[in-house]
Amino acid sequence: SRHLCRIEKGDIVIAKSPFDPNMNICKRVIGMEGDKICTSAPSDLFKTHTYVPKGHVWLEGDNLKNSSDSRSYGPVPYALIRGRVCLKLWPPHGFGTLSESPTKRIIKSQSDSHSD
Repeated sequence: SRHLCRIEKGDIVIAKSPFDPNMNICKRVIGMEGDKICTSAPSDLFKTHTYVPKGHVWLEGDNLKNSSDSRSYGPVPYALIRGRVCLKLWPPHGFGTLSESPTKRIIKSQSDSHSD
C-alpha cells in the first residue's frame, strides 16, 4: 500500500491507467515532482527534457522499446498510485525480490544531491 511506505525513485508501482480507470499498470518510478526527465530516445541527436509537476511521478517500463508509459502519456498523478511492488510471484520459477533499478535511466534531482 502506498500509505504504508514512501514511494521513491527506482520503485516499481501499481497505478491506475491515466486513460482507463479499470486498468492497472505496473511501471518503475523514474522521476518525482520537480525532477528533470530526459524524454528523448538514447539515439536522438538532440535531447529533450521535461520537469515532473507537483503531485505527479514519471513512470517508465523496464522494457523501453515495448512500453506505453509516461513517455507517451506524460506525468502520472500521485493519487493514481495504488501501491509499491515488493515481490515477484509469477511465474513460480521467478518468485523472489525484484531486479535492481536501472539507475542510468534515473536522473538525480538537485534535492537528491543536497540530502547527502
